[in-house]
Amino acid sequence: MVVQEPLQGQLQAAEEYVNNVYELVKQRNPHESEFHQAVKEIFLSLTTVFAKYPQYIEHNILERIVEPERMITFRVPWVDDKGKVQVNRGFRVQFNSAIGPYKGGLRFHPTVNASIIKFLGFEQILKNSLTGQAIGGGKGGSDFDPKGKSDLEVMRFTQSFMTELYRHIGPDIDVPAGDIGVGAREIGYLFGQYKRIRGSYEAGILTGKGIGYGGSLARTEATGYGVVYFVQEMLQSKGLSFEGSTVTVSGSGNVSIYAIEKAVELGAKVVACSDSNGYIYDEKGIDLATLKQLKEVERKRLSEYTDIHPHAMYFEGSKGIWTVPCDIALPCATQNELDEYDAEILISNRVKAIGEGANMPSTLEAIDLFHNNEVLFAPAKAANAGGVAVSSLEMAQNSSRISWTFEEVDAKLQTIMKNIYENSLKASEEFGEPGNLVIGSNIAGFIKVADNMIAQGVI
Repeated sequence: MVVQEPLQGQLQAAEEYVNNVYELVKQRNPHESEFHQAVKEIFLSLTTVFAKYPQYIEHNILERIVEPERMITFRVPWVDDKGKVQVNRGFRVQFNSAIGPYKGGLRFHPTVNASIIKFLGFEQILKNSLTGQAIGGGKGGSDFDPKGKSDLEVMRFTQSFMTELYRHIGPDIDVPAGDIGVGAREIGYLFGQYKRIRGSYEAGILTGKGIGYGGSLARTEATGYGVVYFVQEMLQSKGLSFEGSTVTVSGSGNVSIYAIEKAVELGAKVVACSDSNGYIYDEKGIDLATLKQLKEVERKRLSEYTDIHPHAMYFEGSKGIWTVPCDIALPCATQNELDEYDAEILISNRVKAIGEGANMPSTLEAIDLFHNNEVLFAPAKAANAGGVAVSSLEMAQNSSRISWTFEEVDAKLQTIMKNIYENSLKASEEFGEPGNLVIGSNIAGFIKVADNMIAQGVI
């Protein structure tokens, strides 16, 4: 498709529309800084789209897409091991269903609030669109902290959480998954409680399930692998590769562990990773077996890595990981973990590429610095879409009551990530920002959703 250059008047009208809706978002959602940041980052990419396709302004797509179709908030009472009643707050935002049922993870972390759930849900709309799968955008969670809780306490909490959530979800309505603080244990308890309440076995109600009860092979690895697959495509476009590169990966959860695993498979040496307390530097390369044992089996702190590998060094303060010189940095921990100061250090250490494995891990100022210094940048909504892509593949397997092999799912994941990269790159070129994958992924994801919203009328 050949896109004609817009007239100056069309650009001005588009800018005015985008600015007016952004101001309205801030007025309607005061004190929700994370949501404002996510909206601003996407809006900055879309001015030329509205100039060239004024029908999106006529249908007021922006004002409609930034308002959730449904926002659910509820209390979650549960009893701790001492017999004391505790109360947490639960959330589910069902943001946009233009291309399919709501799809997005559940996050259990003390920082969870309405702003974070909305920013995650808003990002999920475009991320899910980019996968090419028939899934809309949603997100949920609670300010409950699983860390330090016994299995029984986690079970009581998740059962109480699902006792409210179950009435709002369904295989063709809303399909949650895991996120920070929600792993195989939590998904298992959630699924069991849903089955108990409903009195039926609906495998498609959650994704990220255990293999024995409807889960998909390669789902655990999908987000981390997907980040590396996307970054590899980006590197190859410049004649670069993971082969022989030094890599740092923030975090030490599911995404980080499997990003490390795949990067090492592709020939990289990963020298640093982190948790919320600090980071490990291992000049010989992070020992993946030790990391998996500590984090996936024993649920211990990363500081204990040095007990097994005394040559490695542990440093308090997780942000210090960005001071470690590297060719490729993969922020895979949490939102806004990499700011302008961190970006300056990475650039001074001659970093070649950034691949976002977490949701919105880089601030807008950091992203600008990377672009201005010609650092390759893979934005989260494109690079970390592998997890939800394989969640959608899990839904497909549940619907057809079949199971694919690990190799089959992994091959589909590689194809999806390659397509996301190519579609994002194509959109960046088509709209005058060649190579800017932030703009390209925002536009590619947005246009598909906007066209479906128009086709379905004012709903």
